[in-house]
Amino acid sequence: MALKLDNVTIKQAEKTLLSINATVNNGDVLCIMGPSGSGKSTLLNAIAGQLSAPFTLQGRIVLDECLITNTPSHLRGVGVVFQDALLFEHMTVGQNIIFAMPQGMSAKEKRRAMIDMLSAVELDGLENRAPNALSGGQQARVSLLRTLAAQPKVVLLDEPFSQLDTHLRAQIRTWTFEQLTLRDIPSILVTHDKDDAMAAGGKTIELSSC
Repeated sequence: MALKLDNVTIKQAEKTLLSINATVNNGDVLCIMGPSGSGKSTLLNAIAGQLSAPFTLQGRIVLDECLITNTPSHLRGVGVVFQDALLFEHMTVGQNIIFAMPQGMSAKEKRRAMIDMLSAVELDGLENRAPNALSGGQQARVSLLRTLAAQPKVVLLDEPFSQLDTHLRAQIRTWTFEQLTLRDIPSILVTHDKDDAMAAGGKTIELSSC
């Protein structure tokens, strides 16, 4: 799998917001940096199929050799992780993860996979906890697990570490990139933090304000 942004230009009404050419290979992280208003999150929306007026897209978005520029968002195979965990409060930790899993799996298979995922990130035995009973770092891990449970072809990270304290930020950041590399998933990280960009270990594109 690879994500290709081929002559992608995003306009806000008649004004060009950004233009980008980039390829993100399996397991690599492309970091997008820039000031507020430079179009970082708008680019993620375009890749996820969530771009709306007054923004328009020109160019081609190719994922796993398939053109997805005009593909409906729910068919793209794009996972998104935000700065807030956005876990479902009415569900347990385990139910949050299982909710994202493909429909073709049996209930038993889903539960086994959920238990294995929690164990892999040292959250054993927390499947029946309420999300609001977890620490910020635990919630961040569950949020990424839920995204990975959907078996995405690409993961978009929108300032996912910004609300964590310095020590926890470094720990969760390292773990996140390890998980994406382990699964050979191409990803794009939007951040204001240069330490995030360095930790990602891939190419960095800096957008300028308009």
